[in-house]
Amino acid sequence: MADITPKLEDKSKIDSEDELAGSEAPLLEHLIELRKRLINSAIAIVVLMVICFLLAGNIFDILLNPYRSIYANPGDMELIYTAPQEFFFTQLNLAFFGAIFLGFPYIATQIYGFVAPGLYKHERKALVPYLIATPIFFLLGAAMVYFVVLPMALNFFAGMQTDEIKLLAKVSEYLGLAMTLILAFGICFQLPVVLTLLAQIDLINVDQLKKGRRYAIVGILIVAAFITPPDPISQIGLALPMYGLYELSIISVRWVQRRREKALAAEAAASGTSSE
Repeated sequence: MADITPKLEDKSKIDSEDELAGSEAPLLEHLIELRKRLINSAIAIVVLMVICFLLAGNIFDILLNPYRSIYANPGDMELIYTAPQEFFFTQLNLAFFGAIFLGFPYIATQIYGFVAPGLYKHERKALVPYLIATPIFFLLGAAMVYFVVLPMALNFFAGMQTDEIKLLAKVSEYLGLAMTLILAFGICFQLPVVLTLLAQIDLINVDQLKKGRRYAIVGILIVAAFITPPDPISQIGLALPMYGLYELSIISVRWVQRRREKALAAEAAASGTSSE
């Protein structure tokens, strides 16, 4: 019975090599595959951009709701543009924004399709939840801007009006602010996904995240100050959720570590039984 363990190890090694054998490809084939994925993503973005340009009025109307909320009578709302071509290019920006927003899941799928052949089967399965979580957290960040942060920030800015000085925003500047905040919050809300994925590949652990709390707070405040308008409402509106997501990441990483420890304990018990 003493020679069973080496045989089992050899079989496991052979199975692992067989699993990756089909994914081995020359550099040229990888580049061709990468080009195909990039072309597919570009085509999807262009098609979605054309559709979104045709629906730019609807997208504009949706993004205008937070601005309407600062007026007791929505009919009093007014936006301007000061150059003949300004609104046309604003619609192009809206179309590109809509294409990125709607096409994000497809782009993520293309990235996964390129990376997956180089992964083991269990690694591919482990990556699927992150593909699902990424757009969910992106939408949570966008919703946070749309329903909370942007209305609060606009009310703060509108509160500075006087009898002689009135808020008369340019359409390009308002939409630029709204789209920037939505994308920024959507990206920042990926923090739990990124940290949990790093824990999955054993690059970070719970102790590191706990010790790094003070540095995380400073980093979050710097990021919030950098990517939001210079008002306390927007900055606090991003900093507080990001810190909450950091604490959520600690819980998620702890769960990943416990699963790994249980798996290692089960393997150790199985190897001990087989050696006997």
